[in-house]
Amino acid sequence: MRFKSKSLPSAARFAICVDNTEYPASLELHKLYRVLPDAQAEKDGDVRVVDESGEDYLYPAGFFMMLALPRNTTRTLSQSFARRLQAAWGN
Repeated sequence: MRFKSKSLPSAARFAICVDNTEYPASLELHKLYRVLPDAQAEKDGDVRVVDESGEDYLYPAGFFMMLALPRNTTRTLSQSFARRLQAAWGN
């Protein structure tokens, strides 16, 4: 983990964690995670992931298998993640 971002870009992708050996408290093996766009991180071989803390952090891209999902599935998952965040924030 390198640093945390306070901004949450709107476009999102999803990935499954396939390696959590260095971050077992932050990442669950085989769990679906929201991946936020970060061009600089991708150039460095990392991805920005909303982890178990509910915050977004950088992780090595090799820890995840990126998913190619239909647009409707991505929209539904994004809405579900947003509801979870709202509940966590008490809104």
